[in-house]
Amino acid sequence: MSDPVVLQVAATPASPPLVLRPWRMADTAALVEVSRDPALRQWASSAVDSDADGERWVRAQQRGWAAGDRFGFAVLEARPGSDGERLVGNVVLKEVASGKPSAEVGYWTAAHARGRGVAPRALEALSDWAFDAFETDGLERLELLHQVDNLASCRVAQKSRYDFDTILPAAPPAFPRDGHLHIRRTGA
Repeated sequence: MSDPVVLQVAATPASPPLVLRPWRMADTAALVEVSRDPALRQWASSAVDSDADGERWVRAQQRGWAAGDRFGFAVLEARPGSDGERLVGNVVLKEVASGKPSAEVGYWTAAHARGRGVAPRALEALSDWAFDAFETDGLERLELLHQVDNLASCRVAQKSRYDFDTILPAAPPAFPRDGHLHIRRTGA
């Protein structure tokens, strides 16, 4: 992955187009701002409370790209009447390895963008890209995990053609509750 990957998601009648691109240091302030949301903090695996936390988080995303095993995308939407883009979420492809048949996906949506189809649209673009980019390396399925009480994540999985597979037992502290495993296979 030597060239930067930028994925474009077309507008819908209810939502502007999305741009998915690798995280940049310039995203730190917006990341810190959206990370203040209590609902996002409930499900996030790491807290971003300050610019220093945000910079560490962005650097970790950049290291994943450099290593070729974790591909985090800032999800942005164009703001009507503005030249800029607004951070609305994150999608990530992780645990990618040549010869490994599966990888994991994850996502979150900023509070101001929830309920507008951002996560399913971004996840759909990420999934298509992942299969296109890594199928020749042996990628056959993508796995999506969420806690059983995260109903919004379950809806995103279903909308994005990730079939429910099984309930996973809790694994504290990262997963204090049982979880759902959803799977999407290549060609689905």
